[in-house]
Amino acid sequence: MKSFTRVCMVLIGFSALTMATSSAIADAGKAVRTILAEDDKFQVFEIRQKPGDVNVALTSGTRVIRALNGGALLRTYADGKTEKSDWKTGEVQIQGPGPEYTVTNVGDTEVVLYVVRPK
Repeated sequence: MKSFTRVCMVLIGFSALTMATSSAIADAGKAVRTILAEDDKFQVFEIRQKPGDVNVALTSGTRVIRALNGGALLRTYADGKTEKSDWKTGEVQIQGPGPEYTVTNVGDTEVVLYVVRPK
């Protein structure tokens, strides 16, 4: 009976490890968004994009963005139009609302953006 229990525990552990690895692979190539603070009026988050990473489609509202680590980003709109932007470390922008888009890091450095937006 002890051997059966051990085998079951090993299989459960292996399954959990496999699922975690599969999840990490599925997320490869996507930007990481971490919510740092929020209340009923504002949300503050950080976006980290390694070279080649894509940020999921967004519908943008008004926000304030500061580049903690700059780099080259390519914004692609739903209609196929593209727009490249080069962020300098420390640069701050206030961006208004706009149409849905995705963002790809087309540079060779990780881009880190600190974003504050009203809810």
